[in-house]
Amino acid sequence: MIGIMVMNLFMKTISESLFDTLFEAAKGASGNAYAPYSRFPVGAALLADSGDIYIGCNVENASFGLTNCAERAAIFSAVADGCGPGDFQTLVIYTPGDVSHPPCGACRQVLSEFLSAESVVYSVSEFGKTRKWTMAELLPDSFILPEKERV
Repeated sequence: MIGIMVMNLFMKTISESLFDTLFEAAKGASGNAYAPYSRFPVGAALLADSGDIYIGCNVENASFGLTNCAERAAIFSAVADGCGPGDFQTLVIYTPGDVSHPPCGACRQVLSEFLSAESVVYSVSEFGKTRKWTMAELLPDSFILPEKERV
């Protein structure tokens, strides 16, 4: 088991056991990934304020631009279940290999719309290397549509 507790006062905190649960969910989701081109199955587990956990995995496509990452798949699943911006606490990403990778730029932008600036995003490699960021650290100047222009 991999476990850590966030102690930074500016970050939302989760317990070690909850982190372990999210890690196992993300790792399990990676087993469902469709990654015939990259051979890099990624899983993600998103914790909602309700306590629900939404998982996602990457789904690749021969037209690489149509590939969807695990992080966005988890967000989209949560939105399909009725969640919206501000309904989430943290995200755990599982990546194969010995390097823990951050979310791509597209995922960072989507995540910034749904997670608060102090929400924590973890990335854990297959061999336990763990990195963490707040959303503010991952994307300090996210694009935000002015309130009056939102539909």
